[in-house]
Amino acid sequence: MRKGIIMAACSYSVWGLFPLYFKSISNVAPMEILAHRILWAMPFLLLIIACRTQWAWIPNVIKRPKVLGGFIASALLLSCNWFIYIWAVNNGHVIDSSLGYFINPIVNVLLGFILLKERLRPIQWLAVGIAGCGVSWLALQSGHMPWISLALAISFGIYGLLRKTAALGALEGLSLETIILFPCALAYVTYLSSQGASTFTTTLAIDSTTTWLLLAAGPITAIPLLLFAAGARLIPMSTLGLLQYIAPSIQLLLGVWLFHEPFNGARLAGFVIIWSALILYSAEGLWRAYQQNKQRMAAV
Repeated sequence: MRKGIIMAACSYSVWGLFPLYFKSISNVAPMEILAHRILWAMPFLLLIIACRTQWAWIPNVIKRPKVLGGFIASALLLSCNWFIYIWAVNNGHVIDSSLGYFINPIVNVLLGFILLKERLRPIQWLAVGIAGCGVSWLALQSGHMPWISLALAISFGIYGLLRKTAALGALEGLSLETIILFPCALAYVTYLSSQGASTFTTTLAIDSTTTWLLLAAGPITAIPLLLFAAGARLIPMSTLGLLQYIAPSIQLLLGVWLFHEPFNGARLAGFVIIWSALILYSAEGLWRAYQQNKQRMAAV
């Protein structure tokens, strides 16, 4: 279990540090960054699959159009989520992006209720209500809804729902999504190169740093996912649910202390309200997991 916690915590920590990576290539347009992330992730993921000789899933997926269709939808949602995140970070909205992943668990609960007809327990309803108050407060004090945060939370929430019922594991699923997106990414990068507008090729002769950083998008995308997939198999979901707050917490600290984004008392109050909802939601989940485990032990 300790090994699983370390691997999962490392994966969330890497995701939390993503703003440092995207800020380092802020001279590249978000769409081009997204294309290169897809472009270089695919060969890296396929290399891992080759090393592990995990090819058996590919023929099975090809024979099941419904499964393939589900992964096309999840691939589009994932690319939208990635693009919004990259754009947000490189346009001074690191704090807004962190808020999106803070409220994501609450959005997941709501999506389960709306789309999967799951019943919410009273404490869960209370947590949703408190989180709604926090979002409303942030909208009131800023004069507009926190659209970036909501877009990230909703897109990743729906993506999670699709992957929850998917027939493939984390590595195979991301590999298939990357394969689906690869032709579009390659076509876009080729078009930019033909127009002389590709940062990847134009900066190579001047400063190779940006080019190498774009090439690094492959392992940067895949490594935390592999750590997460390995760690998640070794620890309970309740523990994993608490560890997920590592990433947005690091992003928030980076946004406030390193990138000096505005974070006044009114905005802090909105975050505190949402954090209160998350504490309530997490505590209820832990208590429920404890009671279920106690009942299982008693039955034994």
